This record gives sequence, structure tokens and C-alpha cells, in this order.
Amino acid sequence: MKRISIGDITLNVNVSGQGRPLLLVHGFPLDHTMWREQIDELSSGCRVIAPDLRGFGKSDVTEGKVTMQQLADDVAALLKALQVDQPVTFCGLSMGGYVAWQFCLRHSKMLERLILCDTRAVADTQEIAEFRLETAEQVARDGSTRLIENMMGKLFADESLSNSREFVEHTRQVMLATDPAGIAAALRGMAERPDMRNHLKDIHVPTLIVCGEHDVISPPEEMQEIASQMVHADYVEIAAAGHMAPLENSLAVNTAIREFLPVV
Repeated sequence: MKRISIGDITLNVNVSGQGRPLLLVHGFPLDHTMWREQIDELSSGCRVIAPDLRGFGKSDVTEGKVTMQQLADDVAALLKALQVDQPVTFCGLSMGGYVAWQFCLRHSKMLERLILCDTRAVADTQEIAEFRLETAEQVARDGSTRLIENMMGKLFADESLSNSREFVEHTRQVMLATDPAGIAAALRGMAERPDMRNHLKDIHVPTLIVCGEHDVISPPEEMQEIASQMVHADYVEIAAAGHMAPLENSLAVNTAIREFLPVV
């Protein structure tokens, strides 16, 4: 693990392996450890860079609001600080996908390939945005336990939950350990993220769209539609997985990523 200062904060980041840079950006409200199976497997052929985003894991927390644009800029600054001198493959899950969209818009010269796991291109409806803002206030006031317990059934497929898979409890503990101020700030930022659907046709880098077959947050039909609107996108559905496909069926996800990357 490394601690890297960028501007006003310090980020925690795991860097493993050598080769073409593969950036793994976690979802909400998680940290880099959600990618542990990918780090272990893919670092044999790539330089895998897996940060804790601002407000998560062991990275510094910014109170108030943290936008997806800010997180994309943070990641770009981190890559520069790590002296990554070639375009990266950006792999983001859920909120990490929201960051990936902004990275595409703001730092396109740093991008070689794109992997979008269990994420969305559409902006929040007014109702959902208001709910996020209300939840942010509740978390800031009372802590995150209620939010996290409500999320658990949506993150994983029924099979993962009923079999009490190890990664389910690990994920719960990671979320419970996340600073409520960081959670609230990200909720406020996600509530105002822009709609990306009109930009999909303008993204020309090779893209892999990955979705768990039982994902109820970003359903397969929605992610298939994203893939259909992009110029160079392939869609892969992951069996026996929900929203957390890289944990629930890591073998299938790692295989899809290996087949997508030029040399791994």
C-alpha cells in the first residue's frame, strides 16, 4: 500500500505487478479491497492500481459534497503522481463507473480502454436525487448502519446471501468502517451527476460492459442498452452474480477482463 498526496488530500492506493496500467475504481461505499480477486489474478500481467477514493477506505475524507468530476480529477492526479506515463484501462464498478464517465470526458488522453461493471449512464430522477440528499443528512446525523443494512440485499444475488459467502460479511464490515462524512459527501455528489446517455456515442475507446445476471441496481437490460449505444463496446453477463459481480463470480469477471485486455 502507498499513501500519495494529491492537492488537498492524501489517497491510499494498492499498486501491484508490472505492465500495462489497469486502474480499478471501487463502488459506494466500499474501498479497494472489493477488487482483491482481480488484484491477485491480474497483477501477474498488468500494473494494477486500486485506490481508495476520497472519503473511503484509508484515504482522507472531505466533508460536504464530493462530485464525480472531483473523483475523476483525483484519479487523474494520482496517476500522474505515480508517474503512469501511458494511457490506462479504467475499470469502475457502480459509483466507480460514474467516475469513469467523468474520466472519459475530462481526461480522455489518459484513457486507452474502458471497463464498466454494474453501473448506470442515466442520471438520478428528481425523486431519487432527493432521497440521496435526505439519506446524506441522516447518515451525517445518525451514522451509516441503517443505510448499509438496507443496501446489503440489493448488492448481492440471493445465492451469495443465502450461502453466507465470506465476501458478503467482509463487504458489510468495510462499509460499516467507512467514515459517515465520506458517505454523505459522495451521496450528495451522486445526486447531481450528469446524464451520460447522449455522450455514449462519442466514446470511441474499446469498452467492456460487465453485468451480474441478477443485478437489481443496474439490471442487465439497462447495461445491454448502454453497450448498444457505444461504438466499440462488448457486453458480458456474469452468471450467479448480482451487483457485486467481481466478488460473486471473480473467475468469470477475471476471464472477461483477460480476454478484453491486449496482453495479460
